[in-house]
Amino acid sequence: MHEYSLLADLMRKIQNIAQEQQADKVTLVKVKLGALAHISADHFREHFEHSSNNTVAEGAELEIEVLTDTNDPNAQQIILDSIEVMESE
Repeated sequence: MHEYSLLADLMRKIQNIAQEQQADKVTLVKVKLGALAHISADHFREHFEHSSNNTVAEGAELEIEVLTDTNDPNAQQIILDSIEVMESE
């Protein structure tokens, strides 16, 4: 269940950024998975696709970087690195 709360938080961040930028659609999401996040890139991708349904991020390309430093202060986190959006016309 840990991944569900992480994904819900990530989707809130994406939604907020899209609203701030007056975007209709998120086209690209780049995330970093901490070394101790306890989720594989493939598993994260599945959860992201499910969590993004009916949101501005639905269908967005997802780029995942898996970090390996277990001593990093963010080693247990899923970090939103950046997003690209399609702005409203």
